[in-house]
Amino acid sequence: MQQREEKQLEASVESLISRVAHVKNALHSFIYKLENEYERLTWPSVLDNFALLSGQLNTINKLLKNEKTPSFRNQVIIPLLLSPDRDEDLAKLTEQRVPVFSHEIVPDYLRTKPDPEVEEQEKLLSAEATRIGPEVAQKQIQALNKLCSSLLEKLNNPRDDRDSESATLRQNKSSFNPADTNALVGAVAFGKGLSKCRPPGPVPGQGPMMSGGSNLQQVPIGGGSSQQAGMGGPVAPQQQGQPGRRPGELGKMPSSIKTNIKSASGSMHPYNR
Repeated sequence: MQQREEKQLEASVESLISRVAHVKNALHSFIYKLENEYERLTWPSVLDNFALLSGQLNTINKLLKNEKTPSFRNQVIIPLLLSPDRDEDLAKLTEQRVPVFSHEIVPDYLRTKPDPEVEEQEKLLSAEATRIGPEVAQKQIQALNKLCSSLLEKLNNPRDDRDSESATLRQNKSSFNPADTNALVGAVAFGKGLSKCRPPGPVPGQGPMMSGGSNLQQVPIGGGSSQQAGMGGPVAPQQQGQPGRRPGELGKMPSSIKTNIKSASGSMHPYNR
């Protein structure tokens, strides 16, 4: 019976070693591609490598959970010989990773418990968990379950649903402020909210132009009469009605009056200052 268990254990260990060797070769080839063939590496090939590694790890898990595989947890490994000298067989077996099987290396490679620092952190977490009351713990569990369920629901939803939801959110989101739009329309159309201050300068319809117009109306006609008098004849006063003209029509003004109006308008124009 004992010999049968030993043979079964040896077969399980050899099968496990071969499976782990396959995983190691797959990792080695994938790392080589990432370091040397990254320029030609495509995303589908990366996914294929990940799928290969995932399948090999699942095979190892199935092998460990098989009923015919003995429980490795019940097996105890005891170092029979410790030496500070180099062991060529051990270096060849471990591919030069463990050349010496000494007192320094054994606690790390044959450890069945976590590191002391990890143990201290685990103790702190356990003590903190015991201080939390059952009601508070239940609330935290419910909140975590709700968060996980919502996250799983979002991940399980199709991509089209997410795209439609995002499009709906973009359509419902307002891209302008109605109050600002109404204020702008009121200011442009009706002048609402605009300041009533006037820019400096003459206002159209007032100022020097109006005064110049009044001066033009007050220009005496005596200048023309004096000129014509100097030439040797008096000027007859203008008649209100002339034959051959309708009432309201004005006759053609003499050239002397035009000259006086031009000179007056030239002297009083505000843009000739």
